[in-house]
Amino acid sequence: MKKIIMGTALACLASSAALAAAPTAATIITNADVQKVLKIGAKGTDHTIQVIDMGQGYNMSIAVVHRGPTGVQPVRTPDQVAAAAAARAKATPCGLKAAPAGAKIIKSGSISHDSTAETYIVISGSGTLVTGGTIVDGRRSAPDSEVTTTLNGPSCSGDVTGDQVLTPVKVGDIAVIPAGVAHGWTGITTEVTYLSVRPDPKHVLPKAGYKYPGL
Repeated sequence: MKKIIMGTALACLASSAALAAAPTAATIITNADVQKVLKIGAKGTDHTIQVIDMGQGYNMSIAVVHRGPTGVQPVRTPDQVAAAAAARAKATPCGLKAAPAGAKIIKSGSISHDSTAETYIVISGSGTLVTGGTIVDGRRSAPDSEVTTTLNGPSCSGDVTGDQVLTPVKVGDIAVIPAGVAHGWTGITTEVTYLSVRPDPKHVLPKAGYKYPGL
């Protein structure tokens, strides 16, 4: 009986300590912060703005993502092409090896994250968000890559086949994407920029307190 009481008391003390350590103030990320990150990053693809301690054992990452027109191949030097091919050859395969016979493959550059969900909030531009389906001939993100260490945690990237859902989205639209659900883009004619809110219950992203360099 004494052991039970002692165990209960220790559990209550641990719970109280956790509550005491929980944040007691809101975190504000201004539009000026968002625009500064986009400017510093020269509107590159994906930038984590800040990682926040939410208490209750999990962190929250806030990012801004800018994507240019889909279907446009970047201009790369022969050395860059060779380096990309070598990196792909070294990466661990994921998803289906090949699509089933007759199945349609959507060239969406999709990705699925093992541990992190995302909520997209579109702030400029428009495009067609591709969600669901199964990644085909994909590659795992390298353990030391920015995708794994800073943006999304361990992930699988590739095109998709199967039960994909294509949704046109525009400014003000919100998409909530669970962990493990493939997602990508098509039909971006000019650009699309969106905030991405990423809960991190498994602590696979940077520690709370991280801020984009330059902020």
